[in-house]
Amino acid sequence: MSEIGEFLRSRRARLRPEDVGLPVFNRHRRVPGLRREELAQLAGVSVAYLTRLEQGKGNNVSAEVIGAITRALRLSDTEHEHLTRLVKCRDRRKYGPPPLQPVRTALGQMLASLEGVPAYVTGPRSDILGWNPMAAALFGDWDRLPAQERNWARLVFLEPGHRRLFADWEAKAADVVGALRLYAGCYPDDPRLLTLVGELSVKSGTFRRLWAGHDVKESNHGTRRLRHPLVGELTLSFESLRLPDDPEQSLTVYHAPPGSAAAESLRLLAGRDAAVSIR
Repeated sequence: MSEIGEFLRSRRARLRPEDVGLPVFNRHRRVPGLRREELAQLAGVSVAYLTRLEQGKGNNVSAEVIGAITRALRLSDTEHEHLTRLVKCRDRRKYGPPPLQPVRTALGQMLASLEGVPAYVTGPRSDILGWNPMAAALFGDWDRLPAQERNWARLVFLEPGHRRLFADWEAKAADVVGALRLYAGCYPDDPRLLTLVGELSVKSGTFRRLWAGHDVKESNHGTRRLRHPLVGELTLSFESLRLPDDPEQSLTVYHAPPGSAAAESLRLLAGRDAAVSIR
């Protein structure tokens, strides 16, 4: 089944006919959730059309149809955007996944100049491409890792130190998987993604469960509560911005209100000469 089909099937499974005002004639349904025929009825499309769409064969899918399916399945704004991406990304697959680009020289210089705030750049598949000394002080010495292991998904699911670092580990884990799902919508056959997902699926039951849920998420801002081995617990806000010249890369900056306990913790970390080991 195509990515579109898997996503729509997972969303259909969340709803019962009575949730959307449809009569239930058989209380002992073999398959939970809405049937394809019921979704087609709610969205005002034919079953044949919806079948082709779920098989990834639908052509010229209009915004109106996507909107009708969104309303029928009660999709969130992020899920609506994801469905739209799945439909539009079919043409991108002809050209393969984007290459892993290094951080531009000027952007790297800007990272280094950001004093007092942790900042880093991530790329496709949650790869960590560049960071400043404050990010190393907060999240660990990424220089010690081979390049292929500088990856948020690997750190969050496979490194015990990073599991302890995030007091809200479950939320961080869900964000990481949700972002990978968004990327997989356009590039499901990316060999590097398949290798990463395969390894994490074997080594982490939590990752397997979250990946199977097909939930999508793009966390552009929010807060993180951390338990740092040197300065203890602190809560920081973060902002993530996609780079205009390479939308597959994002700049993330963490910060704390002036005068707060978290700001004092960042000041103490900034005074260190070496990166912290998170193990």
